[in-house]
Amino acid sequence: MVRYVYAFTEGGRDMAELLGGKGANLAEMTRMGLPVPPGFTVTTEACRVFLATGAEPDGLSQEISEHLTALEEAAGRRLGQPDDPLLLSVRSGARFSMPGMMETILDVGLNDASVQGLAKSSGNERFAWDSYRRLVQMFGSTVMGVDGALFEDVMTRLKQDRGAADDLGLDAGDLAELVEAYKELIHQHTGDHFPQLPAEQLRRAVLAVFSSWNVERARLYRRREHIPDDLGTAVNVQTMVFGNLGPDSGSGVAFTRDPATGRPGLYGDYLPNAQGEDVVAGIRNTVPLAELERLDPTSYNELRAHMRALEEHYRDLCDIEFTIERGRLWMLQTRVGKRTAEAAFAIAAELVDEGLIDADEGLRRVGGEGLARLMFPRFDTSGIGEPLARGIPASPGAAVGAAVFDSAEAVRRAAAGEKVVLVRQETTPDDLPGMVAAQAVLTSRGGKTSHAAVVARGMGKVCVCGAEEIDVDPRRRRFMVGGTVVEEGAVLSVDGSAGAVYAGAAPLVDSAVMRYFETGDRSGPSAELVEAVARFMERADGVRRLGVRANADTPEDAARARRFGAEGIGLCRTEHMFLGERRPLVEAMILARTDAERDRALARLLPLQRQDFTGILEAMDGLPVTIRLLDPPLHEFLPDRTELAVRLAAAQARGTEPSAHDRELLDAVNRMHEENPMLGLRGVRLGLVAPGLVAMQVRAVAEAVVERRRAGGDPRAEIMVPLIDTVEELRLVGEEVRRVLAEVSEESGVVVECPVGTMIELPRAALTAGRIAEEAEFFSFGTNDLTQTTWGFSRDDVEAAFFSAYLDKGVFKVSPFETIDREGVGRLVGIAVAEGRAARPDLKIGVCGEHGGDPESVHFFHTAGLDYVSCSPFRVPVARLEAGRAALAGTPGPNGRAREVRSA
Repeated sequence: MVRYVYAFTEGGRDMAELLGGKGANLAEMTRMGLPVPPGFTVTTEACRVFLATGAEPDGLSQEISEHLTALEEAAGRRLGQPDDPLLLSVRSGARFSMPGMMETILDVGLNDASVQGLAKSSGNERFAWDSYRRLVQMFGSTVMGVDGALFEDVMTRLKQDRGAADDLGLDAGDLAELVEAYKELIHQHTGDHFPQLPAEQLRRAVLAVFSSWNVERARLYRRREHIPDDLGTAVNVQTMVFGNLGPDSGSGVAFTRDPATGRPGLYGDYLPNAQGEDVVAGIRNTVPLAELERLDPTSYNELRAHMRALEEHYRDLCDIEFTIERGRLWMLQTRVGKRTAEAAFAIAAELVDEGLIDADEGLRRVGGEGLARLMFPRFDTSGIGEPLARGIPASPGAAVGAAVFDSAEAVRRAAAGEKVVLVRQETTPDDLPGMVAAQAVLTSRGGKTSHAAVVARGMGKVCVCGAEEIDVDPRRRRFMVGGTVVEEGAVLSVDGSAGAVYAGAAPLVDSAVMRYFETGDRSGPSAELVEAVARFMERADGVRRLGVRANADTPEDAARARRFGAEGIGLCRTEHMFLGERRPLVEAMILARTDAERDRALARLLPLQRQDFTGILEAMDGLPVTIRLLDPPLHEFLPDRTELAVRLAAAQARGTEPSAHDRELLDAVNRMHEENPMLGLRGVRLGLVAPGLVAMQVRAVAEAVVERRRAGGDPRAEIMVPLIDTVEELRLVGEEVRRVLAEVSEESGVVVECPVGTMIELPRAALTAGRIAEEAEFFSFGTNDLTQTTWGFSRDDVEAAFFSAYLDKGVFKVSPFETIDREGVGRLVGIAVAEGRAARPDLKIGVCGEHGGDPESVHFFHTAGLDYVSCSPFRVPVARLEAGRAALAGTPGPNGRAREVRSA
C-alpha cells in the first residue's frame, strides 16, 4: 500500500523528492536535535494523485488522522480543543523552493469556541482574536476562493475608523469585529459558511495547498525557473508556535551569510510581536537581525549557534525562518538559500577556503547564467549627484526603466518593448507577472527577506527594498519623496548594489568582472568578487573536456574573443564581409552577364576578403579558425524588391526615365525572388551554381594563410561548407577547394593545407552523417537551422506569433532556439556524432549555433561527445564555466553522491 504521510522524525534531507524541500529539511533539523515544532508531511505523491484525479488519494484521510492523533498525544491537547486548543499550520513545500508562490494557512483549529479557550490559556485576548482573524482570512481566500483584496479592504476601513496606523493599533474587540466581518464576507461571496469543525478545516486546507500548485503565479514562476510542472507539492502540517504573543515574542528570517553579496555574518530581519507571514509580506518594516541581541540575548545566542550548526551541516548558505514564543526559540524552516550571482561566487570561494567544500564542489555551485549577469554594466554615479532615495540593496545590478505602479501595467508596457521599474509599497505573489516583466523592483517597505527581495534575487532582477522615504500612491499612480512627485512613466535608475534610486537614466560603465575578462585587471572595490570569478574560471578550464571557440567575423571580435579565453573561431561568417560599402561589388557580381564581367567583380572582392581573413588569422594566431563559405541567398545583398519597384514607379510618374542600373537590379531581384529563401538557393547550393564564388573565397583564405606564414605566423584556417544535404554536394565543393589550395600552394611556394568540413544543419545531413564523414574532416552543428528545419519553424516568423502561447500551454518548457531540444534536435545530433565517428574515428565535431553559449545546452554537448562549442565572444566565459561544470556533473559531491546542480 502506498504511504502518503511521514512524521518529521521519519524523514531526512535526502527525501526531498517525496517530502518536498521544506518537509525534508524540517525532518533533517529534527534529526539534528534542533527545536522544531512537531508535525508531519503529506507527500508530493499524494498531491500528484489529487491533481490527476481531482480527489484525495485512498487512505490519505486515515493516515492524516493517525498522525494527528500522535501529535495530540505528544502535546497533551486536541486539535481545536475548546479550553486549550492545539493549533496547526498548513504550508506548501515543493521539491524546489518557490517562495510565496503557493499557499499557507495558519492557526487551523480555531473556531468560535476555541478562540475563547486560546484567549484564556494564553492570557492574551487580543492575540487569540488576531490569530482567529488570520485563519478566517487565509482560509477564506485560499480554500474558499474569496478575493484576498476584499479582506484587505475590510481591514483598511476598520483601521481608518479606529485611526490605527497598522494592525497593532486594533484591540481585541476590533479584531473580534473583524472576524465577524470576514465570516460574513465569505458567506456573501460563496453562499457557504466558514467551517467550525477543526478536522474539516485541516482536510480542506491540505487539499487547497495541493490545488495551489497550479495557480497562475506558481505556473509562471515554474516556467521562468524551468521547474517541471509534474512534480507537485508536499504539505507540511506543523504545531503552531506564536510570535504575536507580545513584546517577548516575534518572528524572523535569517541568513548565515549575506544573500546579496555573500559576506559572512548574521543577516536577516526580525519583527517583534508578529507571525512569520508578517515578516516576508513586508506589511511592517522589520528591524535588523542584530537588534535581536538587545531585545532577547538568550534567543539571539541560541539562534547563532543553530545557524552555525546548519551551515556546517549543509555546507552552504542557509535561509532560516524562526519564531520566538515568549522567550523560547523555535526553528520553523531551513533551506539552502537563494542568492545573487555575486553572492554565489563569493560564498563558494569562502566555503572552499574554510574547508567545508572542495574546489570542484565550489565550481558546481556557480553557474553561467549568474556569470553573465556579473558581466552586465554598472552605473557610473560619479557625476549624477545625490540619489532620489535610498533603500536596502536587496538584489544587485543596474536597471533603467519607466516607473509603473501595478503588475498589469508593467506587463503591458514591457510587451510593447518598453523597459519598466515596478514600484510598490510591498509586493505579493500576485505581482509576479509584473516582476518578471520589469527591469527592477522598488518597494517602500520590507527588507532583505521580504517577498520582493527573495523573488527578485531568485530571478536575478535588480531590487531595492524598504526605501522608507518614498510615499507610494498606487491609486494616483505616483510616488512622492520629499517635495518631489514622480509620476508614472518617469524614468528611474535603480542601483541594486548600492540600494540607491536616481531620477533619469544614469550612465553605465563596464562591470569589474567584464573589465577582468577584457584586461585581466583584478584590482578595485570588487577585487574579492573578481578573484572568486577568476578562481572558478581557472578551475573550470582545468577540468573541462569541451573546447570553447567563438563566433567572430572581424579581427576586432576575434581579438576580444581571445581575451575572453576562446580557443579559436568556430564560425567566421563570410557574408558579413559583403555588406556596407562592399555591397555594390556583390551587386556587380550578381548582375554580370558574362563570365568576364563576373570574374572582374570577383577579382575586386578577392583582396578585400583576403585582408579580412589575414586580420582574423593574425588575431587567432596558432588557433583554429573555421571559415564558412557564403551561406545566405544572394538576393539578400540586393535592394528590397518593393522599395526598388516603388522607386522605378515614382520615376515614371514624374516622367523621368528610371536608371538602367535600377532596372537591372529589379530584374535580378525578381529573377532571384524565392517564396522561402531559407530553404532555397543558399549554402552549398549557391556555391555549386554561382561560378567562381567558392574559388574566390577559398583563394582569399589560402592567400591569407600564405601572407601570415611569410610574416612568421601560425595560421590554422579551416574551410566549412554550409547547408549540406548529401555527400555528393560536399564532394563536388571539396574538389574545387582542394584544387584552389593546390594552385595557391604552387604559385606561392608555401604549402597550404586547410581541413575541409561541413555544417550539419539539416535533418538529412544528420541522418546520413556516416556517408558525409567520408568526405568531411570535421562537423560543426548549425543548431539554429537544424532547429528550424527539424521543427518546421521559421524562427523570425514564429517567435513573435505563437511562442508565448506555446510556453503558456506547456508545449515548450523553454524556447528550442534558446536551449537545445534534446528529444528531437538533440537526437539528430547524437545520431550524427555516432555515425560520423564510426566512419571517421578522428572526426572533429563542434557546434556553432547560438546554443553553444547556453548553459543547459553546453551540458548536453558535453554528454553528446562533441569536441568544442562555439558562441558569441561575450558568451565565451559562460561556455568555459559551464563546460567545466558539465565535466563534474556526474562526479560525487561532498556527501558522496552526485550533486544535483541548479545554476545560481
